[in-house]
Amino acid sequence: MGVIYEIASKINSNGGNLYLVGGAIRDKLLGIVNHDEDYCVTGISFDEFKELFPEAIIKGKDFPVFSIANKEFAIARKERKIGIGHNSFDVKTDKKITIEEDLERRDITINAIAKEVLTDKIVDPFNGMEDLKKNIIRAVSNHFVEDPLRVYRVARFASQFNFNVEDNTMNMMKLLKNELYSLAVERVYNELRKALLTDKPSIFFDILKDANVLDIHFKEIYDLIGAEQPIEYHPEGDSYNHTMIVLDKVADKTKSLSDERKLELRFSALVHDLGKGTTPKEEYPHHIKHEERGAELVKHIGNRLKLPTRMIKCGITSCLEHMRGGIFDKMTFAKKVNFIERVNSTILGLDGLQIIVDADNMSGDSDKNQFADLGHEIINCTNGDEIMRQYDITEGKEVANKMHEIRVRYLKNRG
Repeated sequence: MGVIYEIASKINSNGGNLYLVGGAIRDKLLGIVNHDEDYCVTGISFDEFKELFPEAIIKGKDFPVFSIANKEFAIARKERKIGIGHNSFDVKTDKKITIEEDLERRDITINAIAKEVLTDKIVDPFNGMEDLKKNIIRAVSNHFVEDPLRVYRVARFASQFNFNVEDNTMNMMKLLKNELYSLAVERVYNELRKALLTDKPSIFFDILKDANVLDIHFKEIYDLIGAEQPIEYHPEGDSYNHTMIVLDKVADKTKSLSDERKLELRFSALVHDLGKGTTPKEEYPHHIKHEERGAELVKHIGNRLKLPTRMIKCGITSCLEHMRGGIFDKMTFAKKVNFIERVNSTILGLDGLQIIVDADNMSGDSDKNQFADLGHEIINCTNGDEIMRQYDITEGKEVANKMHEIRVRYLKNRG
């Protein structure tokens, strides 16, 4: 008998009931492994639970929950909106609150499903299972509009599961536009982070675009809409469409990497053409110096959303270097080595930029601009210790110049 069953039995013998709720049920029905399990307790008050399980650790301030055996247990509750923002709620816990009433406060139907632990009975008062079958994201009720964070959660879930957002839910998202300003940027970044880690992160931005809220926290991405590009190189359309294609291609190429590296590369894809959003329309379809403008915009969005420094630095490198990577075959030997040395010293690195450049190439012919493997070969053809020993020089600039000279010669001789 497992610890959860023992807890459920103890609750049941004292007049209550225990339910597995939320994402754990949703993912189990979708066949997705989920190690996070949240439980809801009915028929037992907060104080009664604390008395029954003195070993439980109480976590959280606004909505305290109990932690036992690394699982969280919340007393069934109702919520009432009392102000603006994500945390402005009056919370009521009561042993008379039913599981159906607790589920009604949740955001979308696929997250409002519960399973009674002792009987395995499914409780699905809002037809979440049917919406799972139809690949639909639907608000549980009109209470959806009480929490602006749900706008980003819906967009993220749509991206995570490749689901469609039901029309009425989309309309409610539009109504929350002004309240999005009240969200803490840490909350926004958390949803962005989860969206970037999905297999098709473009859906997150497309949903926000369709809900007319993309400009609130992602103004730089919004400004790419309608930014024309040369049709012969970009038949896919404007800079926004192009960016979404590149983002999804990079997501596909980075599935096996660590989450940190996925975020660095996918964010780099998202922002690689950011400067095109500030090109004057009279200059369309050309975007002169969009690389430098884009690098500044990456700093703005990165600092505004408090993104990790590594992500910001990777995004800046992507902006500044992706165009050069795309014309690598046309460079002189010296410029090729300069490019390789410069990019190799960044967090994004040669391999990271290569993924961005390959995804950015809409022609499908990227063989001529494969610089990463060549770059590693050139970087490793010599090193500082070898130079100092062979040429009897120790001054840093002299060593760097000699190393560069040898690498250029190596590339020329390589043919």
